[in-house]
Order: sequence, then C-alpha cells, then structure tokens
Amino acid sequence: MFEHEDDIKAEDLPIYKKGKEIFEVVDHICQLIDDNDEYLSHVKGIMLEDAMLLTVKVAGAEGGGLYDIKMECAAIIRKAARELMIQNHSLEMFGFEHVEYFQIVRDLIEEYRLLFIDWVSKFDQMDYFIDRWGLFNPPGVGPFDHDPDDDIPFDDF
Repeated sequence: MFEHEDDIKAEDLPIYKKGKEIFEVVDHICQLIDDNDEYLSHVKGIMLEDAMLLTVKVAGAEGGGLYDIKMECAAIIRKAARELMIQNHSLEMFGFEHVEYFQIVRDLIEEYRLLFIDWVSKFDQMDYFIDRWGLFNPPGVGPFDHDPDDDIPFDDF
C-alpha cells in the first residue's frame, strides 16, 4: 500500500520534530528559573506556553485539513515563535543569570522558521471554506464571495 500525504502523522513532520526540540530546550532553560521569583516565573509560563504551541498547532492544522484552519494555526504558530524569540529580553530585564543559553532557542527558532515556510507552502488552497472574516482565505477568494456550496440542494437527499 502506498502512503498518501494525508496518511502522514503530524508527529512525523520535520516542523513538528523541531518544535518538540525547541520545547525541550525551553523547558531545560526554564528549570533554571527560581520558582520563588514572581516575575521570572511569569515569563517562564509564557515561554513554555509559546514553545508548546509550536507542536500543538501543527497537530491541529494537520488534523483540520481545511486551508483556513491551517492558516489560522500557522498564524498562531508565527505569533508564538516571534514572542518566544524575544523572551531573552524579559529574562534579562528580570535578572535571569543564564540569558546566554537563550541564544540556543533563537537559533532553533530560525531553523523552525525555514521549516514553517516549506510547511505552509504545501497547504492545499483548494480545500477551504470561505473565511467570512477575510483573514485566512486562499489567494483570489474574498470574504464576500459567493460560496458554490450554497447552491447544493440538500433537500433532494
């Protein structure tokens, strides 16, 4: 039996694996943060959440299948990665003594970004519902376009 692209599990994708690697590194860095430091503990929570989204939303996009859902997940991933990229400033501002380790995370996010570009380019632009909010439609489709599915007479079934 041939393996179809639809049969590939999210966990097997390079972007998912890189996201998992990023989470593990962020988790190791976060273990160095003193839980008694209120500010750094807050930053720690944000960092772990952002790092977790790098895999969770890939799995969500792959499970959803529709272009608009995939693009929504991609936007959330982009936001989380960009915010994670600059967390070293928060760590430094609140006195974290091992800020230099965060460069590892930044390097991994750059590798992730390149995988992200490739991953998004493979989204099927023909598999969509019109996003009436206008954010996640394929090129050439607008939020006020007529949906051909509206013409299907469901009463005849």
